[in-house]
Amino acid sequence: MSNATAVKQETAVPGKVPMDELVALCKRRGFIFQASEIYDGINGFWDYGPLGTALKNNLRDRWWQDMVIAPPIGPDGRPVQIVGVDSAIIQNPRAWEASGHVDTFSDPMVDCKKTKLRYRQDHLVAVIDERNNQIFAFYEGSLEDTPVLKKLKKMAGTDELSKLKTAPFTEIDVSAYTNVIGPDSDEKGTLTEPRQFNLMFESHAGPIKDEKNKVYLRPETAQGIFLNYKNIVDNMRVRVPFGIAQIGKAFRNEVTPRNFIFRSREFEQMEMEWFCHPDEAQKWRDFWVEARMDWWKSVGVSGDHLQLRDHDKDELSHYAKDGVGTVDIEYKFPFTWPGFGELEGIAHRCDYDLKQHEKHSGKKLEYFDDITKERYIPHVIEPASGLTRGVMTLLAEAYTPDETRPSKMFMKFKPSMAPIKAAILPLTNKDGLPDIAEKLYMAVRGKFMTQLDTKGNIGKRYARNDEIGTPFCITVDNDTLNDQTVTIRDRDTMTQERVALDKVAEYVSKAIED
Repeated sequence: MSNATAVKQETAVPGKVPMDELVALCKRRGFIFQASEIYDGINGFWDYGPLGTALKNNLRDRWWQDMVIAPPIGPDGRPVQIVGVDSAIIQNPRAWEASGHVDTFSDPMVDCKKTKLRYRQDHLVAVIDERNNQIFAFYEGSLEDTPVLKKLKKMAGTDELSKLKTAPFTEIDVSAYTNVIGPDSDEKGTLTEPRQFNLMFESHAGPIKDEKNKVYLRPETAQGIFLNYKNIVDNMRVRVPFGIAQIGKAFRNEVTPRNFIFRSREFEQMEMEWFCHPDEAQKWRDFWVEARMDWWKSVGVSGDHLQLRDHDKDELSHYAKDGVGTVDIEYKFPFTWPGFGELEGIAHRCDYDLKQHEKHSGKKLEYFDDITKERYIPHVIEPASGLTRGVMTLLAEAYTPDETRPSKMFMKFKPSMAPIKAAILPLTNKDGLPDIAEKLYMAVRGKFMTQLDTKGNIGKRYARNDEIGTPFCITVDNDTLNDQTVTIRDRDTMTQERVALDKVAEYVSKAIED
């Protein structure tokens, strides 16, 4: 049992995003809604509203642009070669047997016999009260606003919290479970011993619902890439090293989906499999670690909120046991603060996947180098990130408190990522100002995402656009009638500049360029 960090009650921390306020903002302003909300929702599923969809699409399109259309410059000074695919969500179930998902894609879970709730064992932390021979189980991360904090204050005493120790729940011996109080219980001994829970969603293809027709919703997009590797090599004039990229939905029956869209049961991934010579795996792993870290900074994520973490040997995936290892790019999420959580992993998958599919399918997946005359199974470096987790990152990064504004905050998206680039606001709904505003809107709407906003006083419209992160508010006022200029307000500085009507499109387009 570890004598880790003493438990402390958290207070407001400068720079830490208030998670409840961010979630409320996402609903109020049309970023993200609970799926099936009018039916009381469904745990682990989320709907993206108009602004959330735009934000997600901006991030998705930028990834595709920078990975497939104009991929990075490689170590030799030339662009690397990456092609894209869009594979089916449901594949032959034998593919998931070959990949190891049917046998190994599982998490340890414990059930509470009193509350009937289920928890992932490796997502729980134990708070140990040795004086009273009690162990409190709570979700990893902050104690802030959780039932266990009230429980600890009541049972251990507020003044005694700092004397308690923590340990990963996986380190608690099963024989000590009789002394454990679960996250949502007030009694000892209600948690069961851990057992494995497969994360794949099952379905059936065809009219008969039997074992023969059982299929799975894909738990990752990577296998669709491996299944198309031979097609790409045979038909697309690619040479090792090269990459295959894919963006798409994946599904995992998470035991405890939580932390908003960070861990959900339906999500989107942005994955690329980089096929290289086995002797060059280390070089390319290091290349992609640097390239991907730089990319997240390029979309507006602060380097101070990012870190790299090498996986320990005991946490490596089954496909990476004998490789050069996996590196995670981690972000300081609101619910991990001041710690970090995984944003993207850059893994060396070795030659595991191709060898497994070669073995199970009976198809040769060797690569033949017609220059060196060498035959080999390529090794794979995999930069893989969650698109929806990336959206979570951009939302948290953009949230900026500012007591001087009516909204008390604003969303400081990088302009290229902002859902709405410009809002056109007639100062009043008279004197022909709405007509000029609409004409300007029609002139610029095809160049960047623009919104024509005519409802409410100008102060409330500024506040609304601050809350949704619009970089520029363009006001059509009475002076526009005389000099054909408008006022452009900068979201971040709130400074205003007069710009000619026929220069607005050029002004905004230049400002939102990366």
